[in-house]
Amino acid sequence: MRHRTVRDLMTRNVVKAPRDLPFKEIVELLADNGVTAVPVVDAAGRPMGVVSEADLLRKASDQPDASGLTVVPHLEAWQHAKAEGARAEELMSAPAICARPEWTVVEAAQLMEVQGVKRLPVVDAADRLVGIVSRSDLLRVFLRHDQAIHDEIELDVLQHTLGLAPHQLAVDVRAGRVTLRGTVESRSTVPLVVRLCRAVDGVVAVDEHLSFHTDDTTGDTANAPTG
Repeated sequence: MRHRTVRDLMTRNVVKAPRDLPFKEIVELLADNGVTAVPVVDAAGRPMGVVSEADLLRKASDQPDASGLTVVPHLEAWQHAKAEGARAEELMSAPAICARPEWTVVEAAQLMEVQGVKRLPVVDAADRLVGIVSRSDLLRVFLRHDQAIHDEIELDVLQHTLGLAPHQLAVDVRAGRVTLRGTVESRSTVPLVVRLCRAVDGVVAVDEHLSFHTDDTTGDTANAPTG
């Protein structure tokens, strides 16, 4: 069973800004490439931070309203300092929160969630920028066809990993939702089957309707459904 990695999903030709790129050229860079943020890199190509539309808009929000009609919220000292910035390294959000190419989708998604960011620069072992991965990139695993998910579960998970015979379990996949029916030898196998199926890329949920021959959690013999 092979998980899709950040390397599989990332954008390799990254639009990036050198640290000394002026404000107006950053705006042009975003507009010309249809992106909302870019990594800021040093001379060695290592990400220092990310400059986004939100970072640039602080400059606009720090400008006085000539009409006097708009009440502008007071900026914190650090926000005001960034609004005064003129180059990428002064305007960016830093440090850069980065991912590695070998990370799984789960690892990258968890870091995005914890850090509250929408994208991650991807760096190699020398911390040089090699790509960028976004939320939409990670969601691409859920575009897998149901048949591909079905085949991976049936062949890789059930037969190769767990050693189950093809006739033991029936697998149905619809819109990424997996339904399992059949009988396994022991009760302890049931949660293992479910966990491995949930780990397959593209699976949205797993509904199990499985029975077992032996309750190895108590030593009793059973033939009862678990779900």
